Amino acid sequence: MSHLESIRRPEGLKGHSKRVGRGPGSGRGKTAGRGHKGQKARSGGSQKPWFEGGQMPLQRRVPKRGFRPRERVEYQAVNVKDLDRVEGDEATPETMKRAGLIGSVRRPVKILGQGQLSRAIKVTAHAFSRSARQKIEEAGGEVSEAD
Repeated sequence: MSHLESIRRPEGLKGHSKRVGRGPGSGRGKTAGRGHKGQKARSGGSQKPWFEGGQMPLQRRVPKRGFRPRERVEYQAVNVKDLDRVEGDEATPETMKRAGLIGSVRRPVKILGQGQLSRAIKVTAHAFSRSARQKIEEAGGEVSEAD
């Protein structure tokens, strides 16, 4: 049978946590490592990390402006006049990207009505302005909305 004095700690076990306030012989007695007096020596005497000692806090000093709704859809705008730069008789986000009209195929595209279209072209985009839709159809083209 093993005795209590022969029991050893398992290997890899971390040492004991520091026990404070347990007499002068411990080295952490009396003030328990908190120094003498003051707010930080008291129980509950901690401050919030953002508290600046009564100075006007940063979030109140910095000017507030703007609001960006979470549900907003930011379209890449392409004007009707620029659709002439697309090769072939079909303008999709992929062909517009190849022509350098948009930056990314992943973001939605909206066709706006500035300028004129010189040829009939089938346009596929996520959204159209009323005037753009009208100009494309007047030029003999077709309009279809992408998913």
